[in-house]
Amino acid sequence: MNSGQTLMKITLLVIFILCAAASFGQVGVSVLSNQPQVIESPSHPLHAEPHALATETPIVGGGSYTVAQGERPLSDFNSTEPEPTPLGDVARAYRKERAARKAALVVEKQGS
Repeated sequence: MNSGQTLMKITLLVIFILCAAASFGQVGVSVLSNQPQVIESPSHPLHAEPHALATETPIVGGGSYTVAQGERPLSDFNSTEPEPTPLGDVARAYRKERAARKAALVVEKQGS
C-alpha cells in the first residue's frame, strides 16, 4: 500500500474513535428524566372579552351621507352604451361565418 493511503486510514480511524468516545461521554452528562413536563401557554383574558368599539370616522371627511329631494336612481336614465351581445349569439355568428368560409373552399384533385 501507499504510505499516503495508510496515513489517511489511520487519521480516519483516530477521528472515528475520538467521536465515539465523545458521544459515550455525553450520555453520563445529560440524564433525561421520565417525569412529564406540562407546557402552559400564556393566557390573555382581555383579548377574548367583548369590549366597546371605537367611534365611526368617515374616510373622505365631512359629515354623514345625506340625500336631497329630487334625486333619481341611475336606472331611470337611458344608457348611452349599447347592450352587450350575449356570448351565445357571438358564438353562433362565429360558427356560421366559419362554416361559410369552409363551404366556399373547393379542392380539386391534381395529377394522375
